[in-house]
Amino acid sequence: MVTLTRIYTRGGDRGETSLGNGDRVPKHALRVEAYGTVDEANAAIGLARLETTGDADQMLARIQNDLFDLGADLCRPGDPGDGKLRVADGQVDRLEAEIDRLNADLAPLNSFVLPGGTRAAAYLHLARTITRRAERLTTELSVTEAVNPAAVKYLNRLSDHLFVLSRWVNDKGALDVLWVPGANR
Repeated sequence: MVTLTRIYTRGGDRGETSLGNGDRVPKHALRVEAYGTVDEANAAIGLARLETTGDADQMLARIQNDLFDLGADLCRPGDPGDGKLRVADGQVDRLEAEIDRLNADLAPLNSFVLPGGTRAAAYLHLARTITRRAERLTTELSVTEAVNPAAVKYLNRLSDHLFVLSRWVNDKGALDVLWVPGANR
């Protein structure tokens, strides 16, 4: 368990931060951007949880915890097999099982879905788009530094999960707002 006794350290006052292995890097480093964006996605999920209950809220609570695992994974450079806290394939598998279960309740789509319908769905779409940005940053990071492949898979699957869950909380798709191509020409 982590113990935080002091919130400010003044260590970042010159534009640097410490990674999980103690290395100091600029606060704008790609690795910091990647795990910072994961943190943004987590905050957006927190907003969605204000509007959810039951199964949806329980799934989102697990996901929020997973995102802290993912942040810990991304903030520690090195070999993904080094025994440190890393996202595991089992977490990706759980997302896939939940997607399949939720999607079974939904009618197939005939158009793209616009963010909206309910507040919960809109917040889930916000979290989905932030997750996609985190995924883009993480894959960019993986070009030059070692990144746990399960972390990339998790982000990819999470955006799918958030999309399906947004439809599910929209009265199982009945309240989805569909794109009408060229409607306003």
